[in-house]
Amino acid sequence: MASHTDEKGKLFTPVVTKTPIPVIVQMPAHRIEGNIHIRPDERIIDEIDRSEPFLPVTEAVIYNPDGTIFASTHFVALNRSQISWILPVDEMITQS
Repeated sequence: MASHTDEKGKLFTPVVTKTPIPVIVQMPAHRIEGNIHIRPDERIIDEIDRSEPFLPVTEAVIYNPDGTIFASTHFVALNRSQISWILPVDEMITQS
């Protein structure tokens, strides 16, 4: 990855483009609906398996166990070790 430094010593690196993917995330006490962001040519599991302790989620709605909304936010960081499952909304199969 190419980078450069300006005359004041500030380091500039290229912007990493990511695609937002709508997901539902189950945590121990809450369900979260929002977007995770993945790099081009990577899978959702590649983003989930990163070594960072937190998974960023944008445009999130956090639900209580009874289905009521606990909070809505533009950003929340989820502790990866607490995630039970992640469901990509685009891959949901509706039951009739």
